[in-house]
Order: sequence, then structure tokens, then C-alpha cells
Amino acid sequence: MPAHDTQRASPDALLALANKEGRGQLKIFLGAAPGVGKTYAMLTAARSAQAEGRDVVAGLVETHGRLETEALVQGLDILPRKPIVYRNQVMKEFDLDAALARRPNLLLVDEYAHTNVPGSRHPKRWQDIDELLAAGIDVWTTLNIQHLESLNDVIQKITKVRVRETVPDTVFDRADEIVLVDLPPDELLKRLAEGKVYIQETAARAVDSFFKLQNLTALRELALRRAAERIDAELIGRMQAQAIEGPWAAGERILACIGPDRTSPAVVRTAKRLADLMDAPWLAVTVERPDGHLDDTARQRVDEAMKLAQSLGAETQTLVGNDIPAELLRFARFENVTQIVIGPSRGGFFAELFRRSLPHELIRRANDIAIHLVTGRGEGREREGWRRWLSFSFELLPFLWSTLAVAGALAIGELLTALTPVPNLSIVFLMAVLLTAIRFGIWPAIYASVLSFLVYNFFFI
Repeated sequence: MPAHDTQRASPDALLALANKEGRGQLKIFLGAAPGVGKTYAMLTAARSAQAEGRDVVAGLVETHGRLETEALVQGLDILPRKPIVYRNQVMKEFDLDAALARRPNLLLVDEYAHTNVPGSRHPKRWQDIDELLAAGIDVWTTLNIQHLESLNDVIQKITKVRVRETVPDTVFDRADEIVLVDLPPDELLKRLAEGKVYIQETAARAVDSFFKLQNLTALRELALRRAAERIDAELIGRMQAQAIEGPWAAGERILACIGPDRTSPAVVRTAKRLADLMDAPWLAVTVERPDGHLDDTARQRVDEAMKLAQSLGAETQTLVGNDIPAELLRFARFENVTQIVIGPSRGGFFAELFRRSLPHELIRRANDIAIHLVTGRGEGREREGWRRWLSFSFELLPFLWSTLAVAGALAIGELLTALTPVPNLSIVFLMAVLLTAIRFGIWPAIYASVLSFLVYNFFFI
């Protein structure tokens, strides 16, 4: 990147921070399954906050009869629950109005994904918490990974249980802090057998259904990965808000560079495979020049490659810039990208010869970003190559350049003849024909060969 370029803070990141002004802070204690200790960890942290002088209120804490958890509730200000009559039964729910009237500095509300009894102000507890946050109250809550909406189908496939109570991922992603409460599956099963999670009869049924070792292992991996994704997104947001230039390789991020050539689908698929292999987020971008114009075929190729990237789960974006390598690297550092995937050069023989192609420029300038070059021929490229060699469409410019190449060979031949006897000058004209063929194709090369024959015969034979 040029030295005079300065990274500017992202307006979106600054806006996100501004939107949080005046709102309460949300902390979610995330676990892989019931019984890992989310509520216990939340209460332990709350007692420490109370010891530091914060006004802590237990709005709703579900102890499930666990003695260690009940002991931690002692000494906290407990908000009475609100009775609601439903189907001739009195159900006791979280009292949102009482919490707003009490307005503590920190409120503990367990079970973020809970569905409220009909007749409550909001159908979901996460909506109650959102109203508390809007009122400027800090809230701590708990959540199991199986309650995330985007993982619902995955959880059903793993556990054979359809989770009915879910939380939208957008709400989860707005949390100010995620605390992962992790417990190895073997220890969780041991706690379950000791009756520290459920009573013995319930625990026996749980082991036979949900609490299988393979289920718990898969849920634990999902929780670890989702927490890592959330932390990575938080890091990117803070870097962009403070105009910090990356990459900070705390985690891998992949960038696929899409162009109008036929290798772009291969670039997209390679980036997807790398992202899956590294369990990393990935992006796909294309760079257009401000005064540039793509023909219909090139535009279609770019659009199809971008649609392919979207279908494979990439974030896509179109950039505009005259200096394509600089624009790509600016975006890569802004997004904390650690690896770039790109296709071969479209600049032709001379760009590669003088190392001015896009891959060479990225390698030269990107000191801290890995560059992956996809060298495949691309879909249909071989067939297109034969059609290009066998078809004829007249354009004046290639033939003008061919004429100049032969004229240059003539000048070099005259110079060599004047300086020293050369037994065979035909090699000079052969080079002119060869370069024309590499750059412009078969028909300008045929024209250059015929012209070279005539010029060589007239001036030297």
C-alpha cells in the first residue's frame, strides 16, 4: 500500500458503537448443554460484582434444585415473580414491570431462550431483556448452544430432538460479551450420574436420549466454534472502529479475488475449501476501475462468480479503484484478512515478464498476508482457446502492432548488419512473429510472418 494512504475508521462500525450509547450491556453465559455450570458461573461473577459495589438484583434465577447454585443466590436482592393465570393454573414468570421500576445496575435473568406464558407482554424472554437493555439496565443471562435459531436443524440431526425455544442469531450477535462456560462431556456425565444436574429418574432418561457422549461432544464443538466466531466479529468491529490496520492473525480470514476470466469459479471454490479446512470466515470481492467498462461476457462471468460465492456462504463486495493491488490490500487489511486467493494474471506475457502482473504485485506488497495462486485453466478455457485460434474476427489494432513488430525487427536487422556480419537474420523476424502470436493470436501472427518474409527478402536477400 502507498505510504500516504491512511486507514479510516469504518462508518458502520462507528454507527454500531453509537447505537449502543445509552443502552444497557448484555452478557451471555453460553454453554453446550444443561448442567455445564452457566447459572453457577453467572451467580459467582454477580457476587464478585456485588462485592465491588454494584447494585445486583436476581430478576429470575432457575436453580433446578442444585444446592451449590441455591447457596450462591443467598445474599442477593431477589425480585418476586409475577403470577399469571393460564389454563386454570397459576404460572409464575419474570416480572418485567417490577424490574423496570426497581431499575438495578445489574439484573440477572436466567434462560434467555425461554418462552413466556401467554398473557405476558412479550412472547419471548429475550424480548423482555431487550426492553430492559433499552432502558439502560445491564443484564446477564444464560443460553445453551442448541437454542440458536441457525443451528436448529443441525441440533435435530445430532440429538434427534427438535428444539422449540430458539433465539435469533441477530439478537445473540448484538450481545456485548459472550462468556463460554465449558465442561468436558465426561465430567458432565459424571455430574449427571451424581444427581447434580437432574434427579436420578430424570437423569437416567436424559442419558438414554439427549445426554449421549457423542451428542455432548458435538454440542461442545458447536459452542466453541460459535463463541470463536462471535469473538472474531467483535475483534473486527473494534479494529474498524479504531482504524487499526490488520491483519492481526488471531484467526484466519480468507479473501477470494474475482475477475472476468474463466478461472474465477475455481478461485471461489478454492477459497471455500480453504475456509472449510481452517474453519475460517471468508469473503469474495471484485475490483472495478472508475473509468473501466466490461463487455457483456466479462460482466456475466463476474456476476456468476459472485453469485457462486454467495451461494457457498461468502460475504461479497464490489470495490472501485485504479490501483487494483492497492485496493485489494487496503480491503484485506481493513477486514483483517490473513490469506488471499487469486487466479493467474490477465496481463499477458509482458506483464509476467516484467513482474507487473496482479499476483506478482500482491506478493511484492503483501508482506504479512499469504497469497494463494490458482493455476487451473478454468471452466471451458481449453475449448475457448481452440475457438480463438481457429476463428477470425478482424480488428485493426493487432495488425498495426504486428506491423510495428516487423518494423522493429527490420531496424534491429539493419543495425546488426551495419555493426557486424550476421549469418542469419531470420531469427530476429522469427522473434517478431513469436511475440505477435503470444500477444494477439494466430491471425496477426500469420500476417506478421508473411510481412516478415517480404521484408526480409526485399531488404536482406
